[in-house]
Amino acid sequence: QVQLVESGGGLVQPGGSLKLSCAASGFTFNDYHIAWYRQTPGKEREFVALITNTYTGSTTNYAGSERDRFTISRDNAKRTVYLEMNSLKPEDTAVYYCNQFPPQRNSWGQGTQVTVSS
Repeated sequence: QVQLVESGGGLVQPGGSLKLSCAASGFTFNDYHIAWYRQTPGKEREFVALITNTYTGSTTNYAGSERDRFTISRDNAKRTVYLEMNSLKPEDTAVYYCNQFPPQRNSWGQGTQVTVSS
């Protein structure tokens, strides 16, 4: 059974940093592209960042301005994907989720809340 557990969220001031973690189990981790997504109330869940599988070089891709502020990485030995977020803005406030890419409907976890506020 695929399981993805997000952690590391919290309350941070504008300009601050957070590092999110996504612990994966139940599938051959190295074989899969993994992405971070986020959702705010009343809006569709949106793509944030992607890291491809080991066989395609673990290349990365980002949405919009996140390219300059966020860094996605993976530790295959720990079966974990990270999202390091710097220069956080109030508009980054959301629940952050990880999932395979393309996302699997039944693999969404609980997410981790990130709140950027002074």
